[in-house]
Amino acid sequence: MKYLIKPILGILLVLAFGCNQKVEKAEKKETKLKAKPKVQVEKKKKEVAVKTWDSLNAKNVKPFFQEFGKQNKQSIVEISTKFGKIKIRLYNDTPIHRANFLFLTKIEYFNTTVFYRVAKDFVIQGGNSDHFYTIKQRNKYGNYQLEPEFRKNRRHKYGALAAARDWENNPKKLSSPFQFYIVHKRDGAHHLDGEHTVFGEVISGFKTMDRIADVKVGPDEWPISDVHMTIKILE
Repeated sequence: MKYLIKPILGILLVLAFGCNQKVEKAEKKETKLKAKPKVQVEKKKKEVAVKTWDSLNAKNVKPFFQEFGKQNKQSIVEISTKFGKIKIRLYNDTPIHRANFLFLTKIEYFNTTVFYRVAKDFVIQGGNSDHFYTIKQRNKYGNYQLEPEFRKNRRHKYGALAAARDWENNPKKLSSPFQFYIVHKRDGAHHLDGEHTVFGEVISGFKTMDRIADVKVGPDEWPISDVHMTIKILE
């Protein structure tokens, strides 16, 4: 009997060991199968977070630029023209206008626009043109508007950067996101305080402003020879 019991016990141990191995393998497989959905979910979240460029529309302007501003902290931009460069500092206390200007700069919207209005000793105004890309981008985002961000300490001094806007049928004084102007008047244009959002200022390139202001213009203050611009973010 002892000789019979030993083989039987040996067989049982082998079977038990084999079963344990199968259970362990099965558990590992189950663990792997359970882990896969987590990786897939994370990938989907990343894809959604990255895909932001086409999500801007007239209904989500504020939350879009609030989030865009958090992800893009830059505040120094440079405008290049055939007359030279103008360096501008964007204000952090006008966050929506700052983020909007950075956004348009990043998608290279301004690079097909011109200074279309030059009123010497008053303003030089730009951000529009009849170029195909310019029109395409404006249509793509639905000509959205920005809520004003008036600040008592942000006034229309010499070199101030401000947002253009429609004066008719615009009681809320909503800003145009595409068109801007720079004050060229030495004493400022303070009658515009509280009417247009000032969201930046020139920190260098005042001579370039003067050269642009000296161009010949037609009756509508549109330069006879186009003053093209490109804008890039410096820091």
